Amino acid sequence: MLETRQLSIRFGGHVAVDGVSCAFQPGTLTAIVGPNGAGKTTYFNLISGQLRASEGQVLLDGRDISGLSAPQRTRAGLGRAFQLTQLFPHLTVLENVRLAVQARRGFGLKMLSVWLSHKALIDEAMAIVERVRLAAKAQSIAASLPHGDQRKLEVAMLIALDPKVYMFDEPTAGMSVDEVPVILDLIRELKARREHTILLVEHKMDVVRELADRIIVLHQGQLVADGEPAAVIASPVVQNAYLGAVEEQEEGAAA
Repeated sequence: MLETRQLSIRFGGHVAVDGVSCAFQPGTLTAIVGPNGAGKTTYFNLISGQLRASEGQVLLDGRDISGLSAPQRTRAGLGRAFQLTQLFPHLTVLENVRLAVQARRGFGLKMLSVWLSHKALIDEAMAIVERVRLAAKAQSIAASLPHGDQRKLEVAMLIALDPKVYMFDEPTAGMSVDEVPVILDLIRELKARREHTILLVEHKMDVVRELADRIIVLHQGQLVADGEPAAVIASPVVQNAYLGAVEEQEEGAAA
């Protein structure tokens, strides 16, 4: 469903992502891991269109979407959740999700006319709000929500878009221990349907072990490992990449 071919980006003399070729199949969850600065989020940004590649291609269902903007890629079927939440801060929880439902249905942002004349949109939005355990806060302003609830709302908006590809960039970052299971349960539900391609950037290896069908490892912008979770985690190249990063941090702290 999704493929990158020799995808690269340079910032001056620094190559942040270096010729990454990878294909992702429907019905699978692939975890993208690597030490800090490995290029994981930059790779996500290249796929979703927040950054334009210096070289290479992004293909969705065999179609080259490299020239499309981020909004155009979203309409084509790429759904992205960010490390920092992307919400309509002054609208309610329900309004945020309803706008995502409208966008998927092709109504755009004609808020009042669509809101008043299409009860089905409201019902669908409310069902998604309930699904992410935010029903009690449906009329709360998004900006007033605690961080964990904002993360849930962003996932709700992503679900409302019903993309072909779900891209989660550290979806549990900054959440309390009590809040994390809700997000993980939602990802499990999406995975169980076997209808979508799911990409997950995550530092918590216990989460990766549980959810991932496959792991790819980036190190210094390059793809250095790709395979089943147990084999990849145990591989020398991964151990060296992570241990080397830890040793560098410890040496820097000592200095």
